[in-house]
Amino acid sequence: MNETWLRTNRRAIWFGCVPPLIIALVGGWIVFRATGHGGGWSRWLGAALVVVGSGIVVMLLRQLRRPRIAYRNGQVLFYLQSGSPIAVPANIVEAFFVGQGPAMLPGGSQNKHQSMNLVARLSQREAEWARREVKPALGQWYDGYVTVRGTWCEPLVPELIRRLNRRLTKVKSQIDRMDEG
Repeated sequence: MNETWLRTNRRAIWFGCVPPLIIALVGGWIVFRATGHGGGWSRWLGAALVVVGSGIVVMLLRQLRRPRIAYRNGQVLFYLQSGSPIAVPANIVEAFFVGQGPAMLPGGSQNKHQSMNLVARLSQREAEWARREVKPALGQWYDGYVTVRGTWCEPLVPELIRRLNRRLTKVKSQIDRMDEG
């Protein structure tokens, strides 16, 4: 079972559910109106809108359960790509801190807006972890620094950063004790 360390931006996901939900509702209304009038093609159009809108809502709601950073069995899991997370041994992660960078908002305004980001510093001695391909909207992984865009995670308040570093220190000491014993 994963231990969630950094959640996704729930407000953005809920807000993102509104347009496809409206599309599904309009589709349902079209199906309802077409049922009594024998409108074959409009009923199919309405049904397609219901299926597409509902499918998008379901996909977005599944993202509510997907964290940005989690921990499991001695590994820090970075969810910065589609599919499986990138699992990094906890002993390689040195610290978490706040950074700043482009918000990467949709609509071509990436360079205009800045966001507060979470940065994880990885051990420089572990060159194989220095770089990974990730989804640019979610973050960046370059030169041993993993950046999680603040736009797409829970608010990065000072207490969260302290909690992440305390938890990281605790799991690393547990791993060290297990290695000694």
